Amino acid sequence: MEREVDVIVIGGGPVGENAADRARAAGLEVVLVERELVGGECSYWACIPSKTLLRSAAALRAAQRVDGAKQAVTGRLDVPAVLARRDYWVSDWSDQGGADWLESIGIGLERGHGRLDGVRRVVVERTGGGEVAYRARHAVIVATGTDPVVPRIDGLAEAAPWTSREATSVTEPPARLVVIGGGVTGVEMATAFAGFGTEVTVLARSGLLSTMEPFAGEAVAKGLRELGASVRLDAAVERVERTASGEVVVTLAGGETVTADEVLIATGRRPRSERLGLETVGLEPGGWVSVDDTMLATGAAGNDSQPWLYAAGDLNHRALLTHQGKYQARAVGDLVAARALGTPEQTSPWGAHVATADHSAVPQVVFAEPEAVSVGLTAAEAERDGREVRVADVSFSSVSGAGILADGYEGQARLVVDTERGTVVGATFVGQDVAELLQSATIAIVGEVPIDRLWHAVPAFPTMSEVWLRLLEALGRRTAADASAPADSEASDADDSGARSDDAEAAA
Repeated sequence: MEREVDVIVIGGGPVGENAADRARAAGLEVVLVERELVGGECSYWACIPSKTLLRSAAALRAAQRVDGAKQAVTGRLDVPAVLARRDYWVSDWSDQGGADWLESIGIGLERGHGRLDGVRRVVVERTGGGEVAYRARHAVIVATGTDPVVPRIDGLAEAAPWTSREATSVTEPPARLVVIGGGVTGVEMATAFAGFGTEVTVLARSGLLSTMEPFAGEAVAKGLRELGASVRLDAAVERVERTASGEVVVTLAGGETVTADEVLIATGRRPRSERLGLETVGLEPGGWVSVDDTMLATGAAGNDSQPWLYAAGDLNHRALLTHQGKYQARAVGDLVAARALGTPEQTSPWGAHVATADHSAVPQVVFAEPEAVSVGLTAAEAERDGREVRVADVSFSSVSGAGILADGYEGQARLVVDTERGTVVGATFVGQDVAELLQSATIAIVGEVPIDRLWHAVPAFPTMSEVWLRLLEALGRRTAADASAPADSEASDADDSGARSDDAEAAA
């Protein structure tokens, strides 16, 4: 016996939830399969808990950077209160709210492990025992995400290392922590635990945040060291051992050792697809699921004649970020509905190619100390892409709003401009609270806004967004077509403030 429904979604994280929601909103009958908690990795072991663990110490540091406020901040971070706040945000690891939401909008929930079993067929090994089979009239959307990679280092597996799950669900921070990996997870968790007072050592094979502009990783390394962490670059780990006393000894190339209470592995992610049944539809088990620009799984049996299998989120390896996965999910949910109902795909807000999931402007925020954010291409990537580019670099010391936000504010901004097209193709900001600057850069890139038009996007004074004016000035004065527009000057900005700050003088 098998039950027939319109759409089956395997994976109940944010990506699966969004895909199911869009398909259901169009009137389709949807069943969502989740083996753990509705809300997935992001809600319980990644984005939400990690950012709540980071926020309290960041707020304390922010207060300590403002004269008048720092005198009022006399205590230490209340770590138990931080952990309790984390518990609130993850609902004490209960997904009842998510399950109730699914029921309220008419989406069926199957708790268990879902796997493909041929074209349009899904078998669910139910958590409580037994199996049930479903057949999809229109589509199966797989959104099972990824798991942490545990590298093959001598003794590591036996040493019971932490992954991001153990780090974000910690109940008592260790006195000493070694973090292996210099990417986003490693950097953020090192920042969080250093904020708790843990003695942190970061071991990175190269620089930190190697996919960003070099100055971002350099600033974050400096920030971690100022928090008391040890940052070791070009560090190759040869062996890890858990001693009889419970300590972890990490041996580096050359024989040097680092001893800690726990070791966190943050060296990347792998697809959660080993038991997904991909081989039953002609795909390679255990790997990433390749997709076209509509998120349709390429090479899957039956997809050429009548599209049915889609992969959204981390599993397709296009951009391993929750917000990008949700973007893909919204688009593919609309596409599945349009194809199922026979409505023109052009009626969707995504256009004729509904789920193109444009990845030319992928925003990313690293909640480190300081924050590092980027979107689009780095200067090196743009050049490798064969573009003629100009790069504008400015310090946030030229922005009055930054100086008002924090005494002695340090930070840097960069725009990468395609000179042939006259548009921004990349942006990077580093500094306190720069995350909220990222959307404006994303819009500029996605909208292909000409530089000449950006001059007319006037930033309010005195805000951090004035960095855009400084960046445009670094690129050069207006074009001849724009020369008639009145020019702003740093001097007039300072006059408007009522008092000429050191930052304004530096800008002038």
